[in-house]
Amino acid sequence: MYRRPTGQMVIEDFILPFEGKLDANNRWVKLAEIIPWSTIENDYAKLFPSNAGEVAKPLRMVLGSLIIKEKCGFSDRETVEQITENPYLQYFIGLEKYQLEPPFDPSLMVHFRKRLDKETLKKINELICQGKQTKGPKDPDKPGSPPPSGGTTKQDNSKPTQPANKGKLLLDATCAPADIRYPTDLSLLNEAREKTEEMIDTLYHTASVWKESPALTAKKHGVIT
Repeated sequence: MYRRPTGQMVIEDFILPFEGKLDANNRWVKLAEIIPWSTIENDYAKLFPSNAGEVAKPLRMVLGSLIIKEKCGFSDRETVEQITENPYLQYFIGLEKYQLEPPFDPSLMVHFRKRLDKETLKKINELICQGKQTKGPKDPDKPGSPPPSGGTTKQDNSKPTQPANKGKLLLDATCAPADIRYPTDLSLLNEAREKTEEMIDTLYHTASVWKESPALTAKKHGVIT
């Protein structure tokens, strides 16, 4: 059995046990605004065609708990404990006010994962991505975007106009090749070995010449004996 909530939670409706309010710039508050809870709930309610039995947890609590678990890498029990301790997480899963009691038992996370399988989560992820694109800030360089405020919009025909921006170039410095060898590179050790052997060979050859004919070697090198 599934019972739809009366309305979707907004940040102004969440009640804290102390004076103050939630920060609208918090990452969980922003994420809650992007997710189309009502759209996803329409498909979720179809999983409960019968009106008999125990009332299931709301979609926002089920999906929100799974997102918190995957995003933070928590275990089932740790996820419930974090939600119990954090008012932002309680708002994210749709609670109307902060409560000290756990919203559900950690064992229910197993049933949450069964109800929202991989295909369902894939569709939900696509809806979230569409929501991000819709609510994201408009790029002033894109066609159809309003001109920036201030200044004049009249073009000066005496100066050539710059071509319109046709896209964005994303650069990642970590992908640029660099001719740098790290201390763990075995080629450094091999190069040091080769140079050391070369020095040893040179010193050995010089020492052998001095040993065989000291006078001749001294004269050759300009040493007065």
